[in-house]
Amino acid sequence: MKKRILGVIMAMTMLATMLCGCGSDSSSGENGELNIFVWTEYVPDSVIEKFEEETGIKVNMSTYSSNEDMLSKVKSESEGTYDIVQPSDYMVEQMIAQGMLEKLDKDKLTNLSNIGESYMNPSYDPGNEYSVPYQGGAGAIAVNTAKVKKDITSYADLFDPALKGTIVALDDYRAVIGMTAKSLGYSMNESDPAVLEKVQEKLLTLKDNVKLYDSDSPKSALISGDCTVGYVWSAEIALAMEENPDIKVVYPKEGAYLFMDNWAITKGAKNYDNAMKFIDFMLDGDNMKMVAEEFPYLCPNTETVKAMGEDYANNPAKNPPAEEIKKGEYVKNLDADTLKIYDEMWTKLKQ
Repeated sequence: MKKRILGVIMAMTMLATMLCGCGSDSSSGENGELNIFVWTEYVPDSVIEKFEEETGIKVNMSTYSSNEDMLSKVKSESEGTYDIVQPSDYMVEQMIAQGMLEKLDKDKLTNLSNIGESYMNPSYDPGNEYSVPYQGGAGAIAVNTAKVKKDITSYADLFDPALKGTIVALDDYRAVIGMTAKSLGYSMNESDPAVLEKVQEKLLTLKDNVKLYDSDSPKSALISGDCTVGYVWSAEIALAMEENPDIKVVYPKEGAYLFMDNWAITKGAKNYDNAMKFIDFMLDGDNMKMVAEEFPYLCPNTETVKAMGEDYANNPAKNPPAEEIKKGEYVKNLDADTLKIYDEMWTKLKQ
């Protein structure tokens, strides 16, 4: 009897072990997993599913709405919680300086040649040691021409009291403060405290005009008609135009706010090899075409641009004109004291 009882106990223990094993296997793919932290509405589920099917790697995706939110979250978690992040140009530079990124093994990036030469070797990451371009665009102006009769041609026009309660603006302090500085003839990267006092005075006059701050899906307010003017991502305007042909894109005469988002691997990433596989997968022209069709931002992948055809190439919201890119300005990394001033300005605006 004792032998039988012992045998039953052993059998139950083995079964429990097998069940636990099955549970843990289901949390990751046959070839492990990958934890990515990316911008909201920027990486299609269909692309993630295709990567999982082709590689057997389970992808866990989390999202954020601003570079600063991403940086704060990565810092608050233990090292290696996220394998891949998607920082914009200036944030790449900041994360490199803080030792938060791993160098890329570019020998494993077989599709890197698909990125156009003009997008490689950027000032924020010389030699692309830590980052690879993904998508970019501009902080452009959207105008519902059926409801707005004012001729809007510049960032300065957004401060007109006649636009009270009509604007959806990016929930991004570098973008909004930078736009305000440009409306006064200054740089988006202004750091002189005396000049920033002037910028703050102008910035506060924008408060009544902005009905909504939204970096996640500002197109929704434009499509619904809740807002008739927008200072939003160019691709969001492109998507809004598809739903409402009365909406048009305007690139400000001061020169637009430009950005380029990138793939990067966090320091201490637990799934480094899988991260490299994912980045190379995203550099494939066909895979990026799936992205561009759903989220039509400026695409640095030359093979994808060819495949997208004239509808993409000739659409100024999807593919900002070369002359607008030439006139535009990228946000740069600023020192801590200046960023503190920007943060205080932003707080006063949103009070």
